[in-house]
Amino acid sequence: MTRIAIVIGSTRPRRRGAAVARWAAGVADRHAGGEVAFEIVDLAEYGLPLLDEPVPALFGEYQHAHTARWAETIGSFDGFVFVTPEYNHGVPAAMKNAIDFLFAEWHDKAAGFIGYGVHGGTRAVEHLRLTMAELKVATVRGQVALSLFTDFEITDPTQPGLFTPGEHQEPALTEMLDEVVAWSRALAPLRAAGPQTALV
Repeated sequence: MTRIAIVIGSTRPRRRGAAVARWAAGVADRHAGGEVAFEIVDLAEYGLPLLDEPVPALFGEYQHAHTARWAETIGSFDGFVFVTPEYNHGVPAAMKNAIDFLFAEWHDKAAGFIGYGVHGGTRAVEHLRLTMAELKVATVRGQVALSLFTDFEITDPTQPGLFTPGEHQEPALTEMLDEVVAWSRALAPLRAAGPQTALV
């Protein structure tokens, strides 16, 4: 069965991403009808420190237990949906740090994006697309852009507020999910073949 991780990219207390991820997982489960396994992966549960591996991830020589646990988790999935806020025109440091811990575990998989923020998280998603390209992850065209003004009810900006996605957001989500699943399956032969070498 194809396995897709829904990755919560913020570890900030009172974050909004957890509610978004739960919504995405619920829609995904209904839409897939049991043919695809979706699982929420919460960075906050992994406690990754600022990158502390002595050897670059390219070599896959992980020295620490927290890295090995993270590698096992990411390696077990066929594709990803990243749920990301936008911090200062980019991705949260916790998410970029978690991505940089690994290398081969990301390869030959597919990814889609759900961004949220004042500008729908679109600039953070663009940063993630560039990062994923370097890691040989195929990013799909469809994405979900959630606005803090229209998809959340926020009375106190220091609190998460209530997540109330507009009616158009679920079709956007299912379109993106279909693309992620299709590309994840299409790339399965490359994953099965193992590390790829350059043609010379």
